[in-house]
Amino acid sequence: MSVTQSLQQLKSSLKASDRMPLVFLGHGSPMNAIEDTEYSRSWINLGRALPRPQAILVVSAHWMTRGSTLVDVSAMPRTIHDFGGFPQALYNETYPAHGNPQLAREVVSLLASHHAQEDDTWGLDHGAWTVLKYLYPDADVPVFQLSIDMTKGLNWHLETGQLLSDLRDRGVLILGSGNVVHNLRALDWAQGRPKDWATEFDTLFTDRLSERDFGALTNRPQLGALLHKAHPTLDHYIPTLTIAGASDARDQLTFMNNSFDLGTLSMRSFVFHAM
Repeated sequence: MSVTQSLQQLKSSLKASDRMPLVFLGHGSPMNAIEDTEYSRSWINLGRALPRPQAILVVSAHWMTRGSTLVDVSAMPRTIHDFGGFPQALYNETYPAHGNPQLAREVVSLLASHHAQEDDTWGLDHGAWTVLKYLYPDADVPVFQLSIDMTKGLNWHLETGQLLSDLRDRGVLILGSGNVVHNLRALDWAQGRPKDWATEFDTLFTDRLSERDFGALTNRPQLGALLHKAHPTLDHYIPTLTIAGASDARDQLTFMNNSFDLGTLSMRSFVFHAM
């Protein structure tokens, strides 16, 4: 099926809408899902401000694949508790939203150039449900996830966002979840003061994103050691690029949660919305 045919199917299955925003949330610790924090409160307020989508596509740092891009086509995505050593109350949490198998399969077609495939075994990992429970607490909006192929270069993930951008005009909210800076090896449990290199990368990212200099954000040699310090692995960085790729010059960019948790987790979040 061609991309044109897939878009035609989307238009028949989803109502045209005003252009939906794009959201990237720094999700941080899973404990935000059960604690009253400045971050969980901000997600509640954001959910109240966002237009109501017809469906949500989530790109989470916690669904990593190699050699393929998977799209969850399950009708009832399971709540995945993909962490260990936390209170039982966190494992008791569920997010019983429906999936959208038809739309998910059409997204597979849209991403044919990125070797997309169907998957019905995943669900909603904690990068998705810990923030969705605040954005849409009634779990009454269909939601499905897209994996990140860890074998591909950074520009590949930017292109993924570009391929998905037309979904915004069909009532689909594209939500990225990760962290602009994410280094669990250097957490400061005592004082939580941001490391100099962490604030440097966070500032660089913010400036380049604001200027729409996405080439700088995908140039690993240029980012060099600073990128490696901010992201020993790139899983929490990649969703920022997919969200950026789905934006265009008509969008206004707004930042929120411009702070650090435990010194090396940037909770910086951002929203692209049509002007």
